[in-house]
Amino acid sequence: MEFGGIVDALEDKSILITGSTGFLAKLFVEKVLRVQPKVKRLYLLVRASDTKSAEKRLQNEVIEKELFDCLRKKHGKEFHSFITEKICAIPGDIIHENLGIEDIKMRELIWNDINMVIHVAATTNFYVRYDIALNINVIGAKNAMNFAKKCSKLEVFLHVSTAYVTGEKEGLLLEKAFGKGETLKGNMYLDIDAEIKLVERRKKELLQLDNSTMDVEKVAMKELGIERARHFGWPNTYVFTKAMGEMLLGQLRGSLPLVIARPTIITSTWKEPFPGWIEGNRTIDNIIVGYAKGTLPCFVADIESPMDVIPGDMVVNALIAMVVAHSNHQAEFIYHISSSVRNPVKYSILEQCGYRYFSKNPLFGKNGKEISLQKVPVFKKLAIFRIFLFIRYWLPLEMLRLVNAIFCCPFSKKYNELSRKYKFLMLLIDLYIPYCFFKGCFDDFNLERLRMATKKHNDNQIFDFDPKNIDWDEYFYNIHIPGVLKYVCN
Repeated sequence: MEFGGIVDALEDKSILITGSTGFLAKLFVEKVLRVQPKVKRLYLLVRASDTKSAEKRLQNEVIEKELFDCLRKKHGKEFHSFITEKICAIPGDIIHENLGIEDIKMRELIWNDINMVIHVAATTNFYVRYDIALNINVIGAKNAMNFAKKCSKLEVFLHVSTAYVTGEKEGLLLEKAFGKGETLKGNMYLDIDAEIKLVERRKKELLQLDNSTMDVEKVAMKELGIERARHFGWPNTYVFTKAMGEMLLGQLRGSLPLVIARPTIITSTWKEPFPGWIEGNRTIDNIIVGYAKGTLPCFVADIESPMDVIPGDMVVNALIAMVVAHSNHQAEFIYHISSSVRNPVKYSILEQCGYRYFSKNPLFGKNGKEISLQKVPVFKKLAIFRIFLFIRYWLPLEMLRLVNAIFCCPFSKKYNELSRKYKFLMLLIDLYIPYCFFKGCFDDFNLERLRMATKKHNDNQIFDFDPKNIDWDEYFYNIHIPGVLKYVCN
């Protein structure tokens, strides 16, 4: 793998970025502007009805964030003019043809100017409505590719997916593209058009029901997503539709260079632009926050299994290296951005670092009193965990049901409320359990080759994406946990 210096390659380039108000896209924008101020222009697609609304969202949700303080300091009084010159907010939506960009002149400008497309936009909700997931993760990817193919100067299309499109496979998981219609159940064929038609048909059927409401449709669409995902071998709607998106891009790209990046669990920044920056509440962060606040009743996982995490700034460094390396190379390439092979870290580090950190830095409740820290029970086997749930939740619920039956429903409202919460808890457990006992390791041979290539131009100093450089204990204790408390809890 041969290519020139990354920073020089970004000079005078125009880049279109979808999902621009999200965590990863913000990091991407900040990094490019910081290391290569001579980039020509970044077109940021923002879900908005008009240019004024798009610019307002961009200002409030991106530029004004603390993430851009390094750039603010670097450019001083010229910061605003620099941003105005380099960033263009584009109102649109990936679920529509031409990305929902209605201004014909703007479309023509982008088609004649863009060199790179970075498609980050996605819904990452495990329990999302199937119709919404298909629109964003599948049709959205299709629309982005079709738009990109109209760009006369386009050099590369990069799509951010997830490593967990591999499902619940065990062992070493290779950087391999999906074939057309491929499923995780080898004897089945996935017809994406048929899935889209199925959703349309089901929604029409729901409209004809006498008791049909928005809530009924919402639940039905969520359940349909889980049902179809598991039918084809995926554990949830999110990873299922992301896999479909990958398949469509592979079919539609023609001779266009396509890079599919599959990061694992993305965590707070390791170094850049400063340590600990994060947005959004991710799975492991819920565990950290719940533990600190004393609301985590237990922890269920094989704590000796690898917890595949990668800091956000490392992900972005890898993405930038990828688009430079594959510009004008007419092929499809898959990359895992992961740590489980190069520098594995176990789930037990959450328990160890969490206990040490909150013992020294306790949180305080609304009453001003210190929240007492207690070690929570850890269930290493799913069967034992289910017994715990049965005793802790199901038995009291059943007792309440019997009391209602005997004494003419004095607690029916309470029972219905607790029953709904219990069913939702069981659903969440069902969705997340596969990742708590995940036995796969993500091969990153392609990414290692890319790392080696960056060293030839000393780009690895500016674009470090080698997880072997991370001391995980130091990272979680001094960087990630404080970052979660500062940016997620507040």
